[in-house]
Amino acid sequence: MSTRLTQDPHSIRSSREKVLEVAIGREVRAFRKAHGTTVAELSELTGLSIGMLSKIENGNTSPSLSTLQTLANALSVPLTSFFRQYEERREAVHTKSGDGVEIERDGTRAGHQYNLLGHLGSNSSGVMVEPYLIELTTESDTFETFQHGGIETIYMLEGAVDYRHGSEVYPLRPGDTLFFDADAPHGPENLVQLPAKYLSIISYPQG
Repeated sequence: MSTRLTQDPHSIRSSREKVLEVAIGREVRAFRKAHGTTVAELSELTGLSIGMLSKIENGNTSPSLSTLQTLANALSVPLTSFFRQYEERREAVHTKSGDGVEIERDGTRAGHQYNLLGHLGSNSSGVMVEPYLIELTTESDTFETFQHGGIETIYMLEGAVDYRHGSEVYPLRPGDTLFFDADAPHGPENLVQLPAKYLSIISYPQG
């Protein structure tokens, strides 16, 4: 069964995202919608035509500073807020093999090694992501299940475990993926073939 996805992961957006007009247009639209104001209503408030406002929001024109000040006054925001996305840094974290930060998590037992592979702080996506490389050795033992907010994805690299999620147990073998709501109790229940290694990627809203 095939599923049609709405986003193209290979689409080229960076060239337009760097354009100041596009960044301003996105902010104007976001503030307008946050106010619950239609384009027609904003046109009445500012004296700008609906066509001009449409061009501004779509990044198809370069508004003057006086036009931006008019919009800022109508939307009750600082003029500089329209430049927020344009000035924001896009970060990337490169972690070389073996350089992950080994951490302790609640429920961790002897022989369970958790390596945090990278971390981005507050960002424009509104999503926090924590990627872990988890290794279970012959010294590992089973443990009480984890339960936390967010969505988790597990990708099995080597070895074999039977992984519990809620009332179900899933056999994970190299190449298998398990994608689940992390608010349900979950964790490796049976260590079938050791050493075992898998990626665990947890995502959750900022704040």
